Amino acid sequence: MHSEVVGVGIWGMGKAVPDRVLTNEELEKVVDTSDEWIRTRTGISERRIVDEDTATSHLATRAARGALQQAQVRPCDLDMIIVATVTSDMLFPATACLLQDRLGADDAAAFDLGAGCSGFVYGLAAAEGFIKSGSASRVLVVGSEVLSKITDWEDRSTCVLFGDGAAAAVVGPCRPPAGILATYLGADGSGGGVLNMPAGGSLRPASEETLQKRLHYIHMKGREVFKFAVRAMGDSAVEVARRAGIQLQDVDCYIPHQANIRIIESSANRLGIPMEKVYVNIDRYGNTSSASVPIALTEAQREGMVRPGDNVLMVAFGAGLTWAAAIVRWMKESDRIE
Repeated sequence: MHSEVVGVGIWGMGKAVPDRVLTNEELEKVVDTSDEWIRTRTGISERRIVDEDTATSHLATRAARGALQQAQVRPCDLDMIIVATVTSDMLFPATACLLQDRLGADDAAAFDLGAGCSGFVYGLAAAEGFIKSGSASRVLVVGSEVLSKITDWEDRSTCVLFGDGAAAAVVGPCRPPAGILATYLGADGSGGGVLNMPAGGSLRPASEETLQKRLHYIHMKGREVFKFAVRAMGDSAVEVARRAGIQLQDVDCYIPHQANIRIIESSANRLGIPMEKVYVNIDRYGNTSSASVPIALTEAQREGMVRPGDNVLMVAFGAGLTWAAAIVRWMKESDRIE
């Protein structure tokens, strides 16, 4: 363990998405919608959907193994596993514990984190805190979701939006100026009813009534979420840049939560970040909640949009309502502190 860590960076990334592609044209046959309507209003053309036997922990395991391989870290060397998800395999035990067992990370503490679509960035901030305090040295942070299993496929306003996927990051100590420059987390619980799954918990346990009323699916007030998202994305980015001591024009790559192309474009315009610096994959995956930001980050790195020394801005918003932002100066291999 490192009791005095001067930097915390991302050592390696990995992702996992289902093979099954669900296109807008296929959805046209299920609900009253059209490919043009979905694309123009959301930017989504297709999304990935798991089969009936695949759970959140399965995608998390695949993503985690990819991240561990890139980071050249053995599962037995992990000190902690944090899984951000709203679609845990079951209410308990934590999906992180199931992942720990599958990986063979016997010495790792494990817990789940529920912050909606902001979950991965929340997890990244938590990992930084544990490492800087000396409580951990190598932390696996995962965002994994199978939203298709809590999506109401009869609700055309929501079923077109969501998809399944996972991505993971191995986080560890590094030498400055590399690593996490700043994080900013927030929440407004008064907006909890705007985006939720009403039943299935202790407030409204499963019953014949909750099943008939379809309360075990995602419920969303789209207009309210859109207004909140536009404001939260911009404000979060401005605040985290202030905390990091950098100007937004110094951001080399912007990784926004992939919820809606209009929200992404609006935030980039407000922040003065040109779209060529913005990574967008919503057209291929839809909204994958906590997996959205890390999937995009993994792909951006692999496609050369994120390079050592780059300032990477991540911003997300989600159920809670929550928001989260982080700025990371991407590290090179020699920046690692073993």
